[in-house]
Amino acid sequence: MKSDLKENLKEVVLAVLPITLVVILLQVFLVSLPWAEFSRFLIGAAMVLLGLLLFLQGVKIGLLPMGEAVGSELPKHGSMFFLLFFAFVLGFAVTVAEPDVRVLAHQVDKVSDGLVGSNLLILTVAAGVAFFVTMAMLRIVLRVPIAWLYGASYLIIIVLSYIAPASFVPIAFDSGGVTTGPVTVPFILALGLGTVAVMGGRSSFADGFGLVGLASVGPVIGVMILGLIYG
Repeated sequence: MKSDLKENLKEVVLAVLPITLVVILLQVFLVSLPWAEFSRFLIGAAMVLLGLLLFLQGVKIGLLPMGEAVGSELPKHGSMFFLLFFAFVLGFAVTVAEPDVRVLAHQVDKVSDGLVGSNLLILTVAAGVAFFVTMAMLRIVLRVPIAWLYGASYLIIIVLSYIAPASFVPIAFDSGGVTTGPVTVPFILALGLGTVAVMGGRSSFADGFGLVGLASVGPVIGVMILGLIYG
């Protein structure tokens, strides 16, 4: 436990320190912001460091083991519907909890003057992730080559990008990016690896990965469809 905490602290310092030093150098040699604003940045950086440390510790002792445990238990019930239903529910729930998604939704709500409400965008993104997590789990069970799913998905994205309102296309791609955040990624990866681990004839290396990539496709398609409805 103590060694894990030490390792996590090292990772967090290496992640936060470079950007902090860059901003300090900009403050000293170029920007010269008022001290009140700069001090808020320093306090914020310290809070981010502490928050990331606690988060990483929580992921390693809680999210990852739980995701693997859930993933390994679901196939044991022998029901395809049971597996896919809970894959959808879990994909939806972890996306709603994703901080990055909420940041994007808040910004879109603000810039669009409430035209696209934050709650609507969050639900759309969560539904897209949930649907494609379900498809990814179905792919594992049926042993469908992942390239087929990626090919079909990106073909749909290309078509939608031409017919969806232009203002929704960049939001859609950003929506796909923010789902690869600190809550969604660990749980979905662990869910896939846990499922593969208990299914005979499956490779953890070949079949356990790819869920996050597929999950990030869902919001892109979902937001473009939302744009078509609004358009």
